[in-house]
Amino acid sequence: MCGIIGINSRETVAPKLLDGLRRLEYRGYDSAGVATLADGRIERCRAQGKLTNLVRRVGRRPMPGTIGIGHTRWATHGLPTETNAHPIATERVAVVHNGIIENFQTLRRELTCLGHRFHTETDTEAVAVLATEYLNRGFSPTAAVRRTLRRLEGAFALVFLFPDVPDLLICARRGSPLVIGYGEREMLVGSDELALGAFSRRVVYLEEGDWAVLTTDGAVIFDATDNDVDRPIRELGRCDGLAEKNNYRHFMQKEIFEQPAAVSATLQSLLHSTGMVQLPELPWPLGEVEKFGIIACGTSWHAGLVAKYWLERIARVPVEVDIASEFRYREPPLARNGAAVFISQSGETADTLAALRYCREHGQKTIAIVNQPNSSIAREADVVLPTLAGPEIGVASTKAFMTQLAVLACLTLATARVRGTLDGSQEARLTAHLLEAPTAIAAALTQDAAAEQIAGDLAQARDVIYLGRGSAYPLALEGALKLKEISYIHAEGYAAGEMKHGPIALIDNEVPVIAMAPPDHLFPKALSNIEEVLARGGRVVMISDAAGIAQLYGRQAQAIAVPECDPFVAPLVYTIPVQLLAYHTAALRGTDIDQPRNLAKSVTVE
Repeated sequence: MCGIIGINSRETVAPKLLDGLRRLEYRGYDSAGVATLADGRIERCRAQGKLTNLVRRVGRRPMPGTIGIGHTRWATHGLPTETNAHPIATERVAVVHNGIIENFQTLRRELTCLGHRFHTETDTEAVAVLATEYLNRGFSPTAAVRRTLRRLEGAFALVFLFPDVPDLLICARRGSPLVIGYGEREMLVGSDELALGAFSRRVVYLEEGDWAVLTTDGAVIFDATDNDVDRPIRELGRCDGLAEKNNYRHFMQKEIFEQPAAVSATLQSLLHSTGMVQLPELPWPLGEVEKFGIIACGTSWHAGLVAKYWLERIARVPVEVDIASEFRYREPPLARNGAAVFISQSGETADTLAALRYCREHGQKTIAIVNQPNSSIAREADVVLPTLAGPEIGVASTKAFMTQLAVLACLTLATARVRGTLDGSQEARLTAHLLEAPTAIAAALTQDAAAEQIAGDLAQARDVIYLGRGSAYPLALEGALKLKEISYIHAEGYAAGEMKHGPIALIDNEVPVIAMAPPDHLFPKALSNIEEVLARGGRVVMISDAAGIAQLYGRQAQAIAVPECDPFVAPLVYTIPVQLLAYHTAALRGTDIDQPRNLAKSVTVE
């Protein structure tokens, strides 16, 4: 989850390294550091905590050098201290690393026996010391890195800097992404294109097992068998630079309010001029799919759960939804004519990528739903259904989730059409409701003040329960996750029908219950569950339309009224109140909303 940048230039690189790290801070903010070369020495500056701490230090002690590396850390091995901050360095090499070196303890013992001393708790130091050992034996930097890579087990992205060779960066990837950028009289490498977009329009995405040697004149790329290879150079689209909060307090708040536009853009990209859904050309007939497997993590998994209700009820195709970290080790048998759908905001989620590779090896058709069309998952899937959320800076996903729902709704309609489970008029009706969703989402956002008022009570709670039935059940899970992520209040989402099977024991007047109750065929049952909570003195916040709220005759403690909408698009509309509740509760508690503790945006390690 760490962020990496390296620059080999003909001008001072420290300011660009810091700028690149600003773009990568969503990947980790436990500590940060940069290293440059000056007069044949490694100049290093590191700081615990957020990037602003490092920026202040570099401001007090400007760093010379036309070549350098930078890193923003999400700690895996070792406390998030300055000592453990990257770059990790010896007298012969400096290294930045994203990933986990699984055999670092073995390497550490071996190198200690050879007389090397270790000064950090990180797995990365084993890489730096091992490379140093080979350099001390007389190997060139390129040969030393080649031998080092052969010894490493695990997943990693690495960049090496050598004081003895002032015009050389060496980078490598195995399981974690790296992108090489071709700039003006300089070469760059970074964890993703966001880090490089301000400096380079032409990039190369390293493939699994690749490693590369970068000078100011270009890059030589080698594959996993050490053969030099050509990788295609791609042109990046227009770069908007660093995202700004504008008049919003937080990026998350801004991104919540960007959702009508993001959903609209995503839907328009999947619509034919006739107004009907048209997916990108598939390498196989969609009608051949006899079963869908949806595989994702976190919020994206919740989107997959919503899609299960849609695909099974509307397209009449069986669906199994898996958490990627469980799926990849369960090694399940897969349907002969199955299609696996992989959902990831970054397109680099390690567990989801591993699951994709398992499904490909076992003959599954593969579909990627990602916000980064050049990501590893996108490149390895048969077909990409992109979400057009734009950059999402807040760690807690909002508009990425909503655009995932939009894509999954379109996939549902396209599948229903080829399977003949909808006639033309039914498809047209659902498509029309889907096209109305951005307007309904915008209308739901007008309840911001109501959500803020209710958040005043939630902010005092220690525990919160979310309830939902049908497609509202995944929204209950998502609402609870959002509250946990950014307010640090314990919250759980339950299927409302499960209340009597245990969770009802938790109900008292100290535990708020957020009840999702869209006006679908399950509304009467959801209403009964709410009555059960009220009968036991529970504090209910009901989320429904005005007619649904009126069913309780004003007896519920609080409510958020959302606009009337068709049950098909209710998941998109009813997501808004739970996002607003989580945001305002966290704001009242004074937490770090955009960068909540212990979390990072892109989970590229297990």
